[in-house]
Amino acid sequence: MPAVRSNAAVLPAPSAAGTPVPRRGETALAVHVSEPACSPAMTVHPKCAQLRDLIAADVGGTHARVGHVRVGDDGTLSVLRFRQYACAQAPSLAAILRDFAEEAQVAQEHAVVAIAGRLDGDRLLNSNLPWPVSLERTRLEAGCGQLALLNDFEAVAYAVPRLDPARMLHICGDTAANAGPALVLGPGTGFGAALYVPGSPARVLASEAGHAALAAGTPRELDLLRQLLQRWPHVDNERVLSGPGLVHTYEALCALDAAPPRLDTPEAIAAAAQRGDDAQAVEALSIFCAMLGSLAGDLAVTFGAQSVYLAGGIPAQIAPFLLASDFAARFRNKGVFAELMARTPVRLVEHGQRGLLGAAAYYLERHAGD
Repeated sequence: MPAVRSNAAVLPAPSAAGTPVPRRGETALAVHVSEPACSPAMTVHPKCAQLRDLIAADVGGTHARVGHVRVGDDGTLSVLRFRQYACAQAPSLAAILRDFAEEAQVAQEHAVVAIAGRLDGDRLLNSNLPWPVSLERTRLEAGCGQLALLNDFEAVAYAVPRLDPARMLHICGDTAANAGPALVLGPGTGFGAALYVPGSPARVLASEAGHAALAAGTPRELDLLRQLLQRWPHVDNERVLSGPGLVHTYEALCALDAAPPRLDTPEAIAAAAQRGDDAQAVEALSIFCAMLGSLAGDLAVTFGAQSVYLAGGIPAQIAPFLLASDFAARFRNKGVFAELMARTPVRLVEHGQRGLLGAAAYYLERHAGD
């Protein structure tokens, strides 16, 4: 088996029978929501066709997307069955995988999960999931032969550069495709980021940029940062650039303006901002877009990315507002690198099943022969 980096791991089944696996009836799984199996075109090396079927999942803080992936003779990946689960309504990751496998009637000899967080030995480090995750315990309780875990944005990074840029919304920069390193990032329940480096095979550097310190770029943002520092000794990017972060920003702006907050969810704040009927909501979403542009530019400069893809759950929902915001100006505002950043393409991509397929591509290209 190939060596696995510290932010991804795979466990084979033990040679002897392990701990008994709980049956479906022993742990009731909450109601889940179906979505159509409409996968974007993606291929892997034809050698991977020796492994025909696997279960792939993309698990964030809010939703778990699970699919039965079939590998064609030419390396084309297709999703035969797809289901989305609400994480908070499930007792564990293992319960989700087991429920899907039994309903889809697919063997769990090979399974891969892209999941928010980072593995530390057997334990997943994450602050946004509703339950703890142990790699070995999940494998046993789900009844998997082999189970691999990798960071969720690492999986999206494997997927996005394989897709057609013409089918994505262009935000700023050049419109031509670029084959160089690609930065994939985005806010959702948390904030994810990863760097795709092309090659044979391609490599992805996962990151925890969401937990790096937040940087202010205007006097008003400095006031916001001071307000947030009254609540937390470390204000990281997720404190603003996430769904909960949008609420934190709105509440802080209301406190600064001595205005009673009327809204308490990211959905309500984003909707009010796009309608323009709440001043603090408009400013909160404006700051959100501007600081997202600044961070995207910072990460692109840091890693030498030649293209940037915005994913995550939020950008696609606020696309018109994002296009009209200061995102592009703040992305370009990098001093001596301003001209270079003005040429760097930024595209908006729907998260959808891409993380799931990216996880499948990662697994197949590294473990198909195991």
